[in-house]
Parts: sequence; C-alpha cells; structure tokens
Amino acid sequence: MASSNMTDKQTSVQIISAVGSNVVGRQREIELVVAALVAGRHMLLEGPPGTGKSTLLRAVAQSLSVGFAFVEGNAELTPARLIGHFDPARVLSDGYTPDVFVDGPLVTALREGSLLYVEEINRIPEETLNVLITVMSEGEITVPRLGKVVGANGFRLVAAMNPFDAVGTARISSAVYDRVCRVAMTYQSLQDECAIVDRHLKNNKVGVQPDAAWVANVVEIVRRTRTHPDLRVGSSVRGAIDTALVASSLAEVRSSKNISASVGLDSALVAISGRVRIREGSVRSAEDVVAEIWNDVFGTKARDESAGKAGAPTGATTSN
Repeated sequence: MASSNMTDKQTSVQIISAVGSNVVGRQREIELVVAALVAGRHMLLEGPPGTGKSTLLRAVAQSLSVGFAFVEGNAELTPARLIGHFDPARVLSDGYTPDVFVDGPLVTALREGSLLYVEEINRIPEETLNVLITVMSEGEITVPRLGKVVGANGFRLVAAMNPFDAVGTARISSAVYDRVCRVAMTYQSLQDECAIVDRHLKNNKVGVQPDAAWVANVVEIVRRTRTHPDLRVGSSVRGAIDTALVASSLAEVRSSKNISASVGLDSALVAISGRVRIREGSVRSAEDVVAEIWNDVFGTKARDESAGKAGAPTGATTSN
C-alpha cells in the first residue's frame, strides 16, 4: 500500500485545526479520520443522510492539500466508468496506446496520489465493488491493454455509506470492512445543528433574518421527526436549513417584517415534508405530521393577522 505523502510541515494537530474551522462540531470524528488517513489507512464513514459525511471528507482533503476524486455511488457505476476506457475513435487510428486511454476517477486518483471519495458505496454493483477491494489490498490495478497502474504516495479510498435499510442500499461485504477503518456518524447535538443552520443563514443574507430562538425551535422540529411514531424516516439538518432560508425569503415576499407563524409553517411544509417518510400503515400525510410537530413546538395554531389559517396538510397558504 502506498505510504502517506503528507508534508512534514503539516502536523496532525494543524490539519485537525484546519478541518475544524470548516466543520461544525465533529471533533472526535475529525481526529479519527485525520489519524487514519495520515497513518495510510482507507476510511469508511457510515451514517444516515445529512450527518456531514461528505462535508467532513471534503474539508479533510482540502486541509491535507491533496487531490479529491469524487465518485457518486449508484447502480450505473460500472467498472469501466470507475477505471476508465480507451477512446474508440482514437483506437481506430492509433491502436491501444497509453495516450488513447481516458482515465476514470480511480486511475486518476492512483496516478495523482489523491483521495478517491466514493459516495454511498453500498449502492454500487458488486462487480465494481470488487475492483475497489483489489485496489485497497494491492494499491494498484492492472488494466487490460494498458498495463499496471500503481498508486502514487498518498492514494486513499475514502467512502461514505447510508445505513443498510435505506432505499437502494445493499449490505457491504466483510471483505470491504476488513480493508477500511470505520467511523459511525450519528446526528449532531441540538447546539451543533443550530450552529449549522446559523452558518447557512449568514452565508445567504436574503430576506428577513430569524432570531436564535426561532432557529432553535425549527431545529427541534426537525429532530422530532426522527422519533415521531408516524414517521419511518425523519429529516436531516438540511430540513432545518431549508426551512430557515425559505422562511427568510417568504417573509420578504409577503411583505412581512418578521417571520410570522404562517410563513414559518408554510416554509416547514415545503422544506421538510418531502424529506420524511410515513410509516407503513399510517393514514396520515407527511404535511399533517409536520404541521402537528410545528404547532406543538411553537405552541400555536399558526394564525396571524395577515395570512389567516395556515397548516392545512394539502399545501402552503397564501396571504390575503
């Protein structure tokens, strides 16, 4: 396996500090990921959507000053798309020469000593996964008619995966787990998720800006979707981010100087209802559940002087 190409001037402490400036919380996970990569290990982050797996890995790659080859894991990711291919038109004129080969993300990462980031690794076909298993073991790959491509110093596989029971996922074989260091990532604390929403609001200064108490309530609503008895799948912090941003904009659209109850609820219905999944057997709609949680957290039936009743599960309200 290729050894690390981390510069001597970059200590692990400096790298961790740099990553921490771009990632909210996750101190333990940052330390573990950096330590594993500096030690020359491959890395797997496992957790539900919206827990910051991609954000953390991108921040680590940036702080390590190494390349970052991105691969989206899905059923269409064939070995040829991962490895690369010979350009058919040029093969006809030049034959199977090395300069006719079009590098895929795997070969690019091997040649450059980059991080190969595979998102949702448990969605890719088994034959493609077997290619990665070989590369993790040998640090190289042999491509027919091209020859052997040996990984340069610094090459690592870093992968993320959702829980097995998520739609479209498959179980990862023990052969993969035996070749990676694994970090399980769960949802962050209320304080960290509020800080994440606040960061997005500051980076998107449009419309009416909500106060900290309102943001905390919206984050609490999203967190309650994860344990609600009528919901099989709850929302990630992205639901809170979008609720805050849409509410900020919607308040301005409705010529409101603050985020009223109806503006907030309508924004939550738009931002959260599509992210949750109703449990089998329940007769309720996602909008109904979101409205219930909203009213419980905010202690209101979502009425204001300008918009009348809001919160009907069939859609957003409009101002009079």
